[in-house]
Amino acid sequence: MNDLPVTRALFDEFMVPNYAPAAIIPVRGEGSRLWDQEGREYIDFAGGIAVTGLGHAHPQLVAALTEQARKLWHVSNVLVNEPALELARTLCRLTFAERVFFANSGAEANEAALKLARKYAADHFGPDKREIIAFTPSFHGRTLFTVTVGGQAKYTEGFGPLPPAITHVPFNDLAALTAAISERTCAVIVEPILGESGVISAAPEFLQGLRELCTQHQALLIFDEVQTGNGRTGQLYAYMGYGVTPDILTTAKGLGGGFPISAMLTTATIAASLNVGSHGTTYGGNPLGCAVAKAAVDLLSDPALLAGVRHKHERFLAGLRAINERFALFQDLRGQGLLIGCELVAAWHGRSRDFIKAALDEGLLVLVAGPDVIRLAPALIIPDELIQEGLNRFERAIARLCSQSAP
Repeated sequence: MNDLPVTRALFDEFMVPNYAPAAIIPVRGEGSRLWDQEGREYIDFAGGIAVTGLGHAHPQLVAALTEQARKLWHVSNVLVNEPALELARTLCRLTFAERVFFANSGAEANEAALKLARKYAADHFGPDKREIIAFTPSFHGRTLFTVTVGGQAKYTEGFGPLPPAITHVPFNDLAALTAAISERTCAVIVEPILGESGVISAAPEFLQGLRELCTQHQALLIFDEVQTGNGRTGQLYAYMGYGVTPDILTTAKGLGGGFPISAMLTTATIAASLNVGSHGTTYGGNPLGCAVAKAAVDLLSDPALLAGVRHKHERFLAGLRAINERFALFQDLRGQGLLIGCELVAAWHGRSRDFIKAALDEGLLVLVAGPDVIRLAPALIIPDELIQEGLNRFERAIARLCSQSAP
């Protein structure tokens, strides 16, 4: 039985059909390259959806994982462990935070943040201050609470009844927030850059206005930095580039470089509302994840690496503009650092996924950010020569798709 081949067909036979994975199965990765079962090589501009910020099989992450694996894997939250304490101390040293809660995914970190916001409000202001304001379109995870806060009907249809006391206003619309926020609002949650919804950056004055309104109404400001954190924008966390400090910050994806781990960061005063027994997770803060994340954060917080991200952003934009001069395919190129969105012209709207298949056929992995936007989120340390080679493959994919399937 163990000698039977492992093929893509096994997904359709044994797994829940909530994904539609590509036909290939990667079996090995190194840096910004992957190889599939047939030995074919791919350049990775997807980064596991902005997760493998240090590339595949980074030697320092591998060393941290294997060293910890020989010592201690799991003790649960009835005991603490050294890697968790070291990582928490490091994150507090590098950010505004004074307290850290560890979980396993971005959705869990956001769930914790939203629960904490309501608990803090209940503790300090009473039960009527429980409204959460979020922005459309946004994405905060797939738990029932976070998917409701995300506010996209396509992710909530069929899962009702949904949690109440959640209000949505348009992203980057400060006037709409001003009209919506009140003494009943316990928190406002925002992505500094809409990751899944088009790679759209918040305007600096919008985030500054959020900070002022939250302070005025005694509401907590939550930054969802699941995708924008850990060096992705060229800052360790995007809030640093905006100069706007949240009350709570959530981080995941690149935090573990591919190992599942997330964190919620906040102040000591706010954290006090999550008293003993009020929230928890069996695997959160496990020694393996925290050891890998500590190694990752040590690397990602290097100013030279962060400067390199900003440099590589410009290389990508220059290459994409050159491609666009030939094909006039993109109506906008946007994003920060190595989170880049390429919005298709109107004639190609709704067809972003066509480019995933075309790029894959050329040996390149890319992402989408909605039906109209191609998203690039490569490793933050991708070499310049691989940027160029990947863009060459992207251009060939575009040329072939345009010739075969003109709108």
